[in-house]
Amino acid sequence: MRTLGRKSFKYGKIEARMKLPVGQGLWPAFWMMGDDITSIKWPACGETDIMEHINAENTVYGTIHWDNNGHLQNGGHINTTPAEFHVYGVEWDADSIKWFVDNIEYHSANINSNNMEEFHQPFFIIFNLAVGGDWPGQKIDDNLFPAKMYVDYVRVYQKKP
Repeated sequence: MRTLGRKSFKYGKIEARMKLPVGQGLWPAFWMMGDDITSIKWPACGETDIMEHINAENTVYGTIHWDNNGHLQNGGHINTTPAEFHVYGVEWDADSIKWFVDNIEYHSANINSNNMEEFHQPFFIIFNLAVGGDWPGQKIDDNLFPAKMYVDYVRVYQKKP
């Protein structure tokens, strides 16, 4: 699911309460990309991974990707119980992006350095459940299917101008 062409956001608190599938080859994600992806491509459009999880580990990741004469990234991770419901989110303002699980901050990135203008433009939201790939690997446990990612709610809070 993606909101490209429907709704985009610049700054705010973006969160979703989710329960993730766990197993070899699964890669659920809740993320955002710059609205200008169709004209300037990745990573120049910017990417904010609010939550990514791979395979059967208990770790979730939050990362930003951008372009500064090549692909750069900044990320963090936290251990949790992804097969149970948790609230995954970011707080994004003109200075930083902060990542949270159940309102516990686990990473922060300054977005006013390294030519990070990507993060001062509107972004759209994406939810997906990938199977296989470079990060989780090509080994896939076929016994996991049908795999399901449950999203209880998505909320976006923005300050009035």
